[in-house]
Amino acid sequence: MTGGWQPAEQAGRVGAALLDVSGLRVTYRGRPPVRAVDGVELTVAAGQVVGLVGESGCGKSTVARAICGLVKREAGTVTFDGTPVTTLGLRRRPAELTRIQMVFQDPYASLHPRRAIGVQIGDGVRAAMARGATSSAPSVWLERVGLDPAAASRYPHEFSGGQRQRIAIARSLAARPDLLIGDEPISALDASTQAVVAALMRDLAVESGAGLLFISHDLSVVRLIADRLVVMYRGRIVESGAAEDIWRDPQHPYTQALLAAVPVPDGSGRMPAPPADDAEYPLQAVLR
Repeated sequence: MTGGWQPAEQAGRVGAALLDVSGLRVTYRGRPPVRAVDGVELTVAAGQVVGLVGESGCGKSTVARAICGLVKREAGTVTFDGTPVTTLGLRRRPAELTRIQMVFQDPYASLHPRRAIGVQIGDGVRAAMARGATSSAPSVWLERVGLDPAAASRYPHEFSGGQRQRIAIARSLAARPDLLIGDEPISALDASTQAVVAALMRDLAVESGAGLLFISHDLSVVRLIADRLVVMYRGRIVESGAAEDIWRDPQHPYTQALLAAVPVPDGSGRMPAPPADDAEYPLQAVLR
C-alpha cells in the first residue's frame, strides 16, 4: 500500500452525508423498563469527526450499538449512506454493514485471546474483500497504527492495553470502513496513552475520508479531536455544534457543568485555546 489510504466507497465524498439518526428511542426491558435513549438526532458526514460526550450511563453506548444494529430500536430511524440499518438477527452480518466498524471500550475483552493478532486483523481484510473492496496485509495495518509488523504472529496477552487498542483499531480499519465508531475507546487506558490513541483514530479517519463518531465522557480530549460536539444527558441530546463554539460558549446548564468539571493545571476551569498555527490539528500543540 502506498500513499494515503482511501476507501473505494469514500473517494471524492468527503463532506457528503453519511450517517443520519432520527428520533432514536431505545428501551430496555425490566421492572420498570429503562428508556436508555429518547429521541436522539445525530448526523455524521464523510471525513467529519463528531464527538458524542456525556456522563456514564447517559445512553452513549446504546446509541453506538443502535447505529450498528446491535440493539433493537423502539422508535426512530438509522440511515447509513442512504440505506436503513436494521437490527441484526442470528444471521451473518450483511457485507454492506461492514462499512460500519466499531472500536470497543475494553481492549482486553475485544480481542480473542487464542488467536494471533495477525489472524484477527485478517478478519477485517476478509470483510473488505467480501464486498469487493481492496485491503492490505495485516502486517501493513499494524505498521499504520505504530506497531511492529513482525508482531502479527503474537497473541493479545503479549501486549499492553494501549497496544491492544491499536490492534483493535487496525482490525477495524482493515475492513475499509466508511464510518468508524469509537465507543469509549480510551477510557480503559492510562492517561498518557489516551490522547495518543484518540489522535491516532482521528488521523486515520481523516486521512481515509471516513466519518468518525468518537464517544467519550472525557470532554477535554474529545474537544481536541472533534469537528463537532454532541452533548448527551439522560438519553437525550441537549446541545450540539462546532467543538470550539461549545467549548467557548456552552448554552445548556449540563454542558456548562461538564466544562466546569474539566481539571486544568492552572485551576482556571478552562483549557487554553490552541495556537492559531495548530488550529487544523490542535492536539499536537497540547501534546508537545
